[in-house]
Amino acid sequence: MPKATRDVPPPLELACLKALWSLQEGNVKDVQRIVAQSRPLAYTTIMTVLERLVRKGKLARRKVGRAFVYSPVASRDAMRRVAIHELLEGFFDGSEAELVEFLRGAGRPAARAPAPVEDQGRIDTVLL
Repeated sequence: MPKATRDVPPPLELACLKALWSLQEGNVKDVQRIVAQSRPLAYTTIMTVLERLVRKGKLARRKVGRAFVYSPVASRDAMRRVAIHELLEGFFDGSEAELVEFLRGAGRPAARAPAPVEDQGRIDTVLL
């Protein structure tokens, strides 16, 4: 059975997209410099991720000298809409009202009652 494709990029692809949204366009080294602030990765890793994003249609690239310059095809807001739609469909059965209710706090589970006083001194041996 073929794996379902997701429109929301995985974390590393998203990190590269965020870098390019801030740069508007850049080469692999530019993207690597920004991504390295939170996650130091090899040049070839960033290059592979950028190429994957080009194949998925999320980035455009053009040749400048011997290097490629990448630019985002989709805006940050467009990707946010896609992510929210996927969240809505996956967790709230497409109901915007349920999502809003959850965000307002109605979806929070009830607070757990504290352990009775006599149990507080005992060690739970199940975890040992």
